[in-house]
Amino acid sequence: MNPLLPVALPTPPVELSTPPFGLSLSKPSPAILESALAPYLSYICDACGYIYNEADGDPDGGLAPGTRYADIPDDWACPLCGVTKADFTPYTPPNLDALRANIKGSAPVATRGAAGVLIVGAGRAGWQMAEALRALNADLPITVVTACAGDVYDKPMLSIAMARSTALDQLVKESGAAAAARLNVRLLSHTHAVRICADTHQLRTTRGVLRFDRLVLAHGAQANLPAALPAALCWRINHLAAYQKLRAALGDTPKDVTIVGAGLIGSELANDLALGGHRITLLDVQAEPLARWSAEGAGGQLLDAWKDLAIRFVGGVQVAQLEQLAGRYRITTACGQRFAADQVIAAAGLATPPRLAQSADLKWDNGIAVDPTNLKTSNEHIHAMGDCIAINGQPSRFIEPIARQARAIAADICGATPAPYEPRAAVVRVKTTSRPLTLH
Repeated sequence: MNPLLPVALPTPPVELSTPPFGLSLSKPSPAILESALAPYLSYICDACGYIYNEADGDPDGGLAPGTRYADIPDDWACPLCGVTKADFTPYTPPNLDALRANIKGSAPVATRGAAGVLIVGAGRAGWQMAEALRALNADLPITVVTACAGDVYDKPMLSIAMARSTALDQLVKESGAAAAARLNVRLLSHTHAVRICADTHQLRTTRGVLRFDRLVLAHGAQANLPAALPAALCWRINHLAAYQKLRAALGDTPKDVTIVGAGLIGSELANDLALGGHRITLLDVQAEPLARWSAEGAGGQLLDAWKDLAIRFVGGVQVAQLEQLAGRYRITTACGQRFAADQVIAAAGLATPPRLAQSADLKWDNGIAVDPTNLKTSNEHIHAMGDCIAINGQPSRFIEPIARQARAIAADICGATPAPYEPRAAVVRVKTTSRPLTLH
């Protein structure tokens, strides 16, 4: 043998059962495969109505699209109200064919040739009402009248949209037309309710007269406007359309924004606009923001969190005059201080517009007075819910009660098993992302 020639050494047998480089060739378990192939589900927050869809996830909250509900960490918080995953339950949108197959008995509101139920308002309360009614009766005629487009959106998002860099077109979850088609309801958008004719069961609107068997008022409340603030010179941010116009007016460059009112809405807007790069002056008659919760030290906590933001809080001042000068605005206080601004926002609380209630001679007590259990007004054919109502003189201005109110009204209208509404003390989640607060 030539010692210079290479010698072929025997090749060791390949251990096929041991994959190279530590890779595993084992098949996933049937349980894992079943979970991966299962359709995505939705879950609804019982506190505020936010719907978590597994397909979409919650990227801002650290949950990638496709995150299953079972895999959500226990410390995850609802992006709207801050409760945990324990407060979510499975959610399935109403299916009309399934409803027709399952409905038993008859409802007190006839469906053939009937006027049905008329809902005034297409905010969260109005659409929740339509959902609750449709969940009990697939054939009940439902008409929704709204002064806006009727698009479905999460109102609390208006307080955090800039901090999250949320584009305006991303705020709409479902168009009004799509929601109406899904629920098989008639939507009259950009239509103003003018007068209730209670004796003839008619609602006069800017698009004609509508009949009803039952009427549900869900038109909400409107932002207060102090006497010193002309409506034409300031913004009132209480719905999506106004917010969209404000964002357009602010544009893409930093602006000087003065907010009058440092309650819940004013403080949240100040925080969000500052995080969006704007310079904020926040005025209030009280010495600290969130004065309603002074016993919990909310104002001091916010001021401390705002130290590194462009937010100037001035307390103990009363606005005396707002005027427009050379394309900008000037606010003068009763004590003589002056503040210049590119835009002015009024955030001095909410008030229920009384006109519709007065036209039907409904009982009034700091809002439309309703029965605490079934939300019926002083007229047996009219219910009310959401921001426009008051129970024992106390307005209902939070998100959590709305779904429960809708279920109570729907059960009463459709003759289903009663679902009495129970007023509860509100737990308020302040969406100031610099320092979120939970208040009682």
